[in-house]
Amino acid sequence: MSDLISRDRACVWHPYTQMQTAPEPLPIARAKGVYLYTDDGKRILDGISSWWVNIHGHSHPKLNEAIAKQAGEMEHVLFANCTHRPAVEFAERLVGLAPRGLTRVFYSDNGSTAVEVALKMAYQYWQNRGQSSRRTFITLHHAYHGDTVGAMSASEDSSFTRPFEPLLFRVRRAFAPYCYRCPVGLNRETCGIECLDDLERLLKEESDRVAAVLIEPMLQGAGGMIVWPEGFLAGVRRLCDRYETLMIADEVLTGFGRTGKMFACEHAQISPDIICLSKALTAGYMPMGVTIAREAIYDAFLSDDRTRTFFHGHSYTANPLGCAVGLASLDLFRSEGVLERVHRLERQLREGFESMRRLEHVGDVRVIGGVGIIELVTDKTTRSAGGYLDGIGPRLAAMFLERGLLLRPLGNVLYFMPPYVIEDAEVDWVIEQIAAVLETCDVFVQAR
Repeated sequence: MSDLISRDRACVWHPYTQMQTAPEPLPIARAKGVYLYTDDGKRILDGISSWWVNIHGHSHPKLNEAIAKQAGEMEHVLFANCTHRPAVEFAERLVGLAPRGLTRVFYSDNGSTAVEVALKMAYQYWQNRGQSSRRTFITLHHAYHGDTVGAMSASEDSSFTRPFEPLLFRVRRAFAPYCYRCPVGLNRETCGIECLDDLERLLKEESDRVAAVLIEPMLQGAGGMIVWPEGFLAGVRRLCDRYETLMIADEVLTGFGRTGKMFACEHAQISPDIICLSKALTAGYMPMGVTIAREAIYDAFLSDDRTRTFFHGHSYTANPLGCAVGLASLDLFRSEGVLERVHRLERQLREGFESMRRLEHVGDVRVIGGVGIIELVTDKTTRSAGGYLDGIGPRLAAMFLERGLLLRPLGNVLYFMPPYVIEDAEVDWVIEQIAAVLETCDVFVQAR
């Protein structure tokens, strides 16, 4: 055991790895492009963008320059009754890129907090408008919105949320368009997206008690990497309009090109009332969250009556370092043809992943933008699988790591989500490694 690992084990509490049999943590010394380098010089391809945050590659020179320059000018200042150029310029750029009608940027710290802000904002919006009965949130099955209490409440009941159940508030949950495991037993090739009817049923039942409908548009992440048909997203917007409630889009994962569009809402050409952003917001450099709302929502808080104030703020709100590197990241989208690269990556993933559909334990293959997904099953006919706690996940992760590839399957759902700068030859290599491991049938036996 290296000195670094020994010291780590003595004092660090890692997320999701408290098992006594958990593997040793990887001692990462540096990172460049799509690669991580360990203390002993081993090179590992970062196949999950370091938990979905990195898009332009590690240690990008232009991003390094932006954050260093800002640090030389000002590292941080409170954002209560203060302002600064990086925050204003970043907000202006985000409003110019965001779905139409989103005009007011509220800064926070991370993805969970961006969602927490949206929930509180929607709730108080109705209170300020004198409609205090609107207290119910509708979310979807298989949802995951974060680890804070409000975000957990909005998420699907799971091993992530179960220990904290007494702390959570009640929400209503509608069907998600999980086409491989259709909640209404239909086939995507012939269905009319009837799963959307469940959301309308809940909106009718709750009537004027709904504060907002919260969704992860086009790609539900930690709940199973579920890819949507565009019609479902368009239908959510249509139903929110029909029943006069707010629509919140959690684009913490899907924002900034991950699904092939700058924002996933663009797939259905719709605009939410509130959007939540984080992860790739600063290209993986700094913790930062953003919640952007329509002007009408902002207006509901604008008053000399201080009880109508949105009392939410953090010490590091609108951190100048995060804003500066976020601006530099947006510059790269314009100068380096980033979305075109994501489109090329998507074509390559479709071709490479589809070829694995023939394998014995591959139940479904899904690709959207720069994300390739394989859902593994023990039986293709029954589509049986072990879910998030399936032992196949850690076993596969270890096998890929031996080959120099960092992947973290969500139980039986294997996904590949690299930084966009990955080269075609590197994508081909990853596809070869995945196919080689999945062709080793005994891995499924050993995991059980």
